[in-house]
Amino acid sequence: MTTQLADKRVVITGGAGFLGRHVVAEFVKRGADVFVPRRADYDLTDMTATRQLFADTRPEILVHLAAAVGGIGANIENPGRFFYANMAMGMNVIEQSRISGIEKLVVAGTVCSYPKFTPVPFREEDLWNGYPEETNAPYGVAKKALMVMMDAYRTQYGLNGVYLLPVNLYGPGDNFDKASSHVIPALMRKMLEAADTGADHIDVWGTGVASREFLYVDDAARAFALATERLDRPEPVNIGSGHEVTIKELVHLLADLTGFEGEIRWDPTKPDGQPRRMLDTTRAKEWFGFEAEVPLEEGLRRTLEWWKAEGSRG
Repeated sequence: MTTQLADKRVVITGGAGFLGRHVVAEFVKRGADVFVPRRADYDLTDMTATRQLFADTRPEILVHLAAAVGGIGANIENPGRFFYANMAMGMNVIEQSRISGIEKLVVAGTVCSYPKFTPVPFREEDLWNGYPEETNAPYGVAKKALMVMMDAYRTQYGLNGVYLLPVNLYGPGDNFDKASSHVIPALMRKMLEAADTGADHIDVWGTGVASREFLYVDDAARAFALATERLDRPEPVNIGSGHEVTIKELVHLLADLTGFEGEIRWDPTKPDGQPRRMLDTTRAKEWFGFEAEVPLEEGLRRTLEWWKAEGSRG
């Protein structure tokens, strides 16, 4: 069953965030009437506030992107907060979607839900074959529990909910904060600042042998729109680019793009995180026609140009 977005009342939680701003733009482009709740007005960890959001906006479609999340360091420092916030927000949104009889609910999961030693490429059937990588397990387990809740609500109440598993995202508008950014903006900023100051080296966490898959944020936004329109199945669906790169390869690619010519000093006392990460994206292609379009080097170049022109002013 196809869901038309034109003229639909759509609430996008987390719509002011990195992925959210791009998803909002994509939905508006498709004719949706989008509302973005702000935390100051609607604290989604509170059921009363979540109930008020539904009463005020009466959404026909809701896309739940709001999350408490960060890089490896932030995950290590905030395991309890990340588990509680993600669990509470998701439970409240799903329950209120049931009560309100919403037409479609789309929930963003996380690649961090996969077991630490998942065979590559990650297939959705492997989600339950082990425990997640320890540094992000509280976040990953909370998000995976919401997938179970979505399936249970579809079975018992007929809630039309779908669950997407996006891989690591990057692009213009990403979080470049030194304390909480993910690997691409963190490395990009570190290299640019080192080049500007004439530093002869930078320090990078881990050994560089871990691999990751990265998806350009505009591709991810398009995936969420297509899934909202075309996906009507309870099974989780991977959203990715299908391209794996080691952190060491990524570091050298970023050094070329930023012009950093100094030494890369690896710190093996810091964690690498999950050893390998790349998704099997067959379901996304077959079930709702999504394929990534922006190659990694081109996406990195666009991100770098944005940061130099806009982001670094902040």
